[in-house]
Amino acid sequence: MRPPLNKDTRLCISLAARPSNIGTRFHNYLYDLLGLDFIYKAFTTTDIVAAIGGVRALGIRGCSVSMPFKQDVIPLVDAVEGSALAINAVNTIVNDDGHLTASNTDYIAVQRLIGEHGLRSSQSVLIHGSGGMASAVGAAFRDSGFRDGLVVARNAETGGAMARQLGYDYAGEVGSRTADVIVNVTPIGMAGGPDEQRSAFDTSTIAKADTVFDVVALPSETPLIVAARAAGVKVITGGEVIALQAAEQFERYTGMRPTAEQVADASAISRA
Repeated sequence: MRPPLNKDTRLCISLAARPSNIGTRFHNYLYDLLGLDFIYKAFTTTDIVAAIGGVRALGIRGCSVSMPFKQDVIPLVDAVEGSALAINAVNTIVNDDGHLTASNTDYIAVQRLIGEHGLRSSQSVLIHGSGGMASAVGAAFRDSGFRDGLVVARNAETGGAMARQLGYDYAGEVGSRTADVIVNVTPIGMAGGPDEQRSAFDTSTIAKADTVFDVVALPSETPLIVAARAAGVKVITGGEVIALQAAEQFERYTGMRPTAEQVADASAISRA
């Protein structure tokens, strides 16, 4: 059980344009479960410079960073780890007595899932999407040795730029293209969105793949994941990504690594 709030309770926060309850529920559940004297609170701001100054000045231990602040915070910190440098985007800041270190646990989580699911660098990969998370996914595959890659995005400017940065090919639509590993990093299939009932890939593309990876976390069983399971294709879910990246943040903030079971329980509660 977490100790009662007191003057020494350590604060961790998130900064986002549209904060959700996911991080708040995830971290506070584990603080309570592990008896840690921490509390987590989500915030939004229109002044990121002042907000990061407050993190430093007030001794806020950890700060999760979401859009649109992932690049804006880079010049405001003291050190940037390779995970954030790889994609020029930050999602985690740790405060050690006023020294702010930035990293990107999305990138780290995807790299770890590549290894945990036994994906091989000799396999081809198709990444559908060209936003910030797609850049993290693409960089994680590239830096894990995947050389045969394709970026598919409607926006030729952002999709083409991402493909060039990764050394991958570019296409405006999936069409008849497929790959050993197909990855959805678009909002297609997201709960509450206009395309929540759609799959990001058609059944023929799914059937030709070895692994289907959907980064959409809500719901964890997206139409794409359901279709892949039905086709007997291996899957990696967005729920795994969000749980693992949050666990990476938790360890950086507290120095403790929760067990896989604890992470799964916290993740389920955070997305309820």
